[in-house]
Amino acid sequence: MERPGELRRGGRGCLLDLPWEDILVPHILCHLPLQQLLSLQRVSKSFQSLIQLYLANMRCFDSSQVGPAIPRAAFVNLLKDNEVLQQLALQNCSDWLTDRELLPVIGQNHHLHQIQLKGCAQLSRHALVAISLSCPNLRRLSLAHCEWVDSLSLRSLADHCKALEAVDLTACRQLKDEAICYLVQKCSRLKSLSLAVNANVGDVAVEEIAKCCPELEHLDLTGCLRVKNDSIRVLAEYCPKLRSLKVKHCHNVAESSLSILRSRGVELDVEPPLQRALVLLQDVVGFAPFINLQI
Repeated sequence: MERPGELRRGGRGCLLDLPWEDILVPHILCHLPLQQLLSLQRVSKSFQSLIQLYLANMRCFDSSQVGPAIPRAAFVNLLKDNEVLQQLALQNCSDWLTDRELLPVIGQNHHLHQIQLKGCAQLSRHALVAISLSCPNLRRLSLAHCEWVDSLSLRSLADHCKALEAVDLTACRQLKDEAICYLVQKCSRLKSLSLAVNANVGDVAVEEIAKCCPELEHLDLTGCLRVKNDSIRVLAEYCPKLRSLKVKHCHNVAESSLSILRSRGVELDVEPPLQRALVLLQDVVGFAPFINLQI
């Protein structure tokens, strides 16, 4: 039986003759779509062995690369031998992913620094606790629309993953000001945070974010109905690196506080009052008078 990396005697070399671990896996296969790599397994037993070696050593797994919907059994088989993952994106598994499938993957991959679980509604708080205990180097985490996230599991994340730079907690409606305050007190390196679509979030949380996260660049407060002008002013004072702020549907936030950020060039998702009035006028009568907004 021929060994990988040995040229066939008296014949021409082929792809499988190249060293697998030194050349094929790190420098060639990593540039091919995962779906195509999986298809290669059907070519021969040698290709099947090669792809299994690749799967055990891949650093990034994105379920969307496999197809619009990855079967549960396929997911388990693909990651069963991998212990070196750094990035994990599972939004395409949201219909069926539970703790039973996720926890073994998290438990054997301690180098993860980016996890995407958007919309994975069938998980439980135990998943977040497992992530916090197994992934001390985590940098980016998306839990958007994961309503199972509660204050206790978020505290565990804050206690163990202090290097976090980006957290998406969109529509995590169990969380209140106290939980958000604890998170930002422990994770002061945050650059991006989304608390959108959570009516429990108010000024107390926003002011604590401002005072604890001087590196903050992006904050999403869309639909946070309890947020008012005072906390936006504090945000403007304490976050000099802020680049974008979303406050659409925050009905208690007015231009009097936003103008401070607008004058600094911060990207806002609401137009100035005059601009909004012109847009409304155009919608009603079909045109708007020309007004030099720079006067």
